[in-house]
Amino acid sequence: MRKKRRGRRVKDRGESLSTARVTVEDYANSDPAVVKSGRVRKAVANAIQKEVKSLCGLEASLVPVEEDLSSTIVNGQCESDSDMAENPQTLLSAGKKKRSKRNKESLHSNIGDDYPLDIWLMLASYIRPEDIVKFALICKNAWTVTCTAAFWMRLYKRHYHIDALLPVRLRPECIEKLRCLRACVIRSLFHMYEPFTSRLAKNPTIPESTPSNLANSKCLLFWCRKTIGVRQEPMWEFNFKFQKQLPRCKKNSHPALCPPTRYEEVHTNPDQDCCLLQVTTLNFIFIPVVMGMTLSCFTINVSTDMRHHRVRLVLQDSPVLNGKKPRGEQGVQVVLDPVHSVRLLDWWHPQYPFSHMA
Repeated sequence: MRKKRRGRRVKDRGESLSTARVTVEDYANSDPAVVKSGRVRKAVANAIQKEVKSLCGLEASLVPVEEDLSSTIVNGQCESDSDMAENPQTLLSAGKKKRSKRNKESLHSNIGDDYPLDIWLMLASYIRPEDIVKFALICKNAWTVTCTAAFWMRLYKRHYHIDALLPVRLRPECIEKLRCLRACVIRSLFHMYEPFTSRLAKNPTIPESTPSNLANSKCLLFWCRKTIGVRQEPMWEFNFKFQKQLPRCKKNSHPALCPPTRYEEVHTNPDQDCCLLQVTTLNFIFIPVVMGMTLSCFTINVSTDMRHHRVRLVLQDSPVLNGKKPRGEQGVQVVLDPVHSVRLLDWWHPQYPFSHMA
């Protein structure tokens, strides 16, 4: 009796879902769990089959119809829900294969196009000087373009104007030399390009805080000269040329950072990673020989008269390792007091003394 009742229920359910009663409301008010799984109930599937056969006539009835529309295709073969339930491992294998297939498709779709260098060189003609680094980080071809001599020559000609007061080495008749071309173009931009010149004009004569990038810098050169101040009083200018010590890295760990061999002459720069510490004092102060020594301490304090500044430099014979304090008895201490101004000039600064034979 129970089997007959079950059969009647299914039969009545199929009859209730006849062609006249299959409406949009049946799909709109369907079970969310069924919709989420994407499977169709067997009773609804049978009703849809009857509707299709009645609409298509006898030709549709002759076509063999699958017994269960909820079957899934795995590895090119059709399996029913009962077989999938009996073998849960097939579900896991099917999911893994689908994921790997999607990953392969995403990798192939993200390859992109490889444009020639001529296109990147044409786009580089519209790049501002302050955006060169961003442009070079787009791809390898864009970075290669920024290493060429044509890129730097076009950049120079784009911003050059006759009224610019340039040193002899940075003038058009001398700028065409390939050696140190990149460094010369960058120096010329700080003479001609307004955003760069205005940036330098904002630098104060006394830094607001002691520069920390001079730690463990090597003193390459030292000289002093007598100057005349704004009020026509004599002053003394002490110049320390330092070379910044960059952190050591493994050999050939970043080969892409080095320019191609054919462009090494364009990127040659004897003053790379160098800066000039320029201290102007009111009186002459004797300073011992410090060339070849490493700067371990650099401080700027208030002078004893409370009207000027006091600069203190401590230089060692060898670099000081990180985390260790320098020993005062091993180094040379230089005290400049009273100090009128303290300026730190990088190698691209217009007042940085560079060799005209570069």
